[in-house]
Formats: sequence, structure tokens, C-alpha cells
Amino acid sequence: MIRGVFSNMKIPSVYELSKRHKKMKVPSIIIAGKEYGTGSSRDWAAKGVSLLGVKAVVFKTIERIHRTNLIGMGVLPLQFLGKDNAKSLKITGTETFDFIDLESDLIPNKIIRCFITYKNKQKKIIKLKIRIDSKKELEYLTNGGILPYVLKQICNKENSQNYDNL
Repeated sequence: MIRGVFSNMKIPSVYELSKRHKKMKVPSIIIAGKEYGTGSSRDWAAKGVSLLGVKAVVFKTIERIHRTNLIGMGVLPLQFLGKDNAKSLKITGTETFDFIDLESDLIPNKIIRCFITYKNKQKKIIKLKIRIDSKKELEYLTNGGILPYVLKQICNKENSQNYDNL
């Protein structure tokens, strides 16, 4: 029982929240600060984020390799612009975020709009930069990550070879 001494039953774990969001079909995002992803085991950090059902990470700055690993896991990296950050926008975790301009004309480093709806129903529009820096990274992301991208390439190659043999 020692391990439960300092637990707070009113605050659910990140894992419990991720299960709840998946069940409700609500995509999760991470709002981060400066130097997001800095440290060791960045590839596992990106895998963990993806396995928790996180679809996007919004940050002020990001570690270069971690950004690449997020894309490889199918997680969209988005960067705050100007003076915007979690503190200046008064983000508490009770807001909803609607990312506009994602469905049309996705290109590397595109600026998109994000509508933030606060708990008190106030709304704010901010701009975010998609931190996809190349067309290849864009292909990985739009296919759900590197593994789904490679599997689709293999399947397409095998299918075309099967048709060539007819």
C-alpha cells in the first residue's frame, strides 16, 4: 500500500485520460513549452506519445531529432508563433482546439489557424506553423508515420509486380 500513499484519486493519470479520450473518440494534443523533447530516449518518447493517442504537439521550441521522431510516429508538430505560448494564452487544459487549414493544401512549414475555445466559451484565434520541413516528412505524416508509409510502399510494389505477371 506504500505506493499509493501520495496518489491523488481526483487527478487521473495520463494513461487513464488517454483511454478516456480514445473511448470518446476525442483526439489528444500536448501543449508544451520551450525545448520540448530534449533529453535521452527521444525515440521512445515519440513512441509513447503516439501510443497514448496524441495527434499533435504544440510547442514554443523543439529538439530537432524529437521533431523528426514525432513525424515518424504520425504525430503532427506545431509551433507557436510570435509571443504566443501556453502561459500568454492562459491555457489550463480545459480548452478545446480546432486546427483549421489542415485538410487543404498541406505543405511543409505551412501556417495554419487554431481556434481555442476556453471553458468560459471565449474564443481566440492564433496562428501555428506546421513543423514539417520536407516533402518526405509530409509523406510520412500523411501516411500515419514511417512504418505505415513503408508498408504501403511494399504492398504497392508487390501489387504492381503481381499485375505485371498476368
